[in-house]
Amino acid sequence: MAGHNPQGRNVFLDIVVYSLLIIGLIIIILPILYVVMTSFATEKEYLTRGFFIFPREFTLEGYQYLLKNNSFLRAFKNAVEITVIGTFINISITTLMAYGLSKKFIKGRSFLNFIVVFTMIFSGGMIPTYLVVDSLGLLNTYGALWLSTAIAPFNLIVMRGFFLRLPDELFDSARIDGAGEWRILFSIVLPLSKAAIATFTLFYMVSNWNTYFHAILYLHDNNKWPLQVFLKLMLVEGDADFAQQEMQGVNFTHSARMAAILITAVPLLCVYPFLQKHFNKGMLLGSMKG
Repeated sequence: MAGHNPQGRNVFLDIVVYSLLIIGLIIIILPILYVVMTSFATEKEYLTRGFFIFPREFTLEGYQYLLKNNSFLRAFKNAVEITVIGTFINISITTLMAYGLSKKFIKGRSFLNFIVVFTMIFSGGMIPTYLVVDSLGLLNTYGALWLSTAIAPFNLIVMRGFFLRLPDELFDSARIDGAGEWRILFSIVLPLSKAAIATFTLFYMVSNWNTYFHAILYLHDNNKWPLQVFLKLMLVEGDADFAQQEMQGVNFTHSARMAAILITAVPLLCVYPFLQKHFNKGMLLGSMKG
C-alpha cells in the first residue's frame, strides 16, 4: 500500500517509549539524588541556595550530628529489634500454618482456609484489635506489634499454594521411610521452598522495618518507638511542638534530616542483594491450587 512505512512507525513508537522511560527515570532519580546530595550540604548552603542537586561544599556534619544523637541511636536499635524478631515470628508462623493448611487430610481444612480468606476481606478493626491487645496485657510492649501482625493472610495463601505444588510422591516416600511431619517439613519442604521463604521474608522485613501506625497505637513509651516514628517527628513540621517535647528540644539540621532518611533505607538495601536471586524466582511461585 502506498505511503505505508511500518519501519518509520516503529521508530516513532520507540522514540515515544524511550522518551517516556527517560522522563519516568528522571522523576524517580531526581528526589533520591536531592536527598543524597542535601545530606552532604552545609546548613548555610541549604538555607541560602534553596533547591540544588550538587552542593558547593561537601560535609559530613549531618551524619556526625545524627549519629551522636541518643534518640536516633535508640530508635535505630528498636527498629532492628522489632524487625529481626518480628520477621522470625512472621515467617515461622506463616510457614507452619501454610504447611498445615496444604495437607488435605487435615480435618476442617476448608473451613480454616475460608477463615484466612475472610480476614483479607473483613478485618477486626482498630478498636477491637486494641481491646484484645490490652486484655492480653501487651500494651507498651513489642509483643503487641509482633502478635497483632504475626500473619499476613495474602502471604499465607500464596505460600500454601506453593506447598500444594510440591509432588505428593516426595511426602509418600518420606513417610514410607519413617519420617514424621516435622522431619518432612525441615528436611524436604523447607529446602525446596527457599525462593518462597526468601520472598516473604523480604516482605515481612519491609513491613516490620517501616512499622509506624501500630507503634504509635500500642507503644506509649517514646523510648520504645522505632525509627519510622522518630523520622516522622523529625520531618513533619506540623509536629514541631510534639517533637520538641519528645526529643528534649533537639533541633536537627536539614542535612541531618536527609541523612536520617538515607540511613533508614540502608539496612534493607544491604539485605536485598542476598535475597534477590530467590526473590525474583519466588515472585512467580504460589499459584492457587486445591
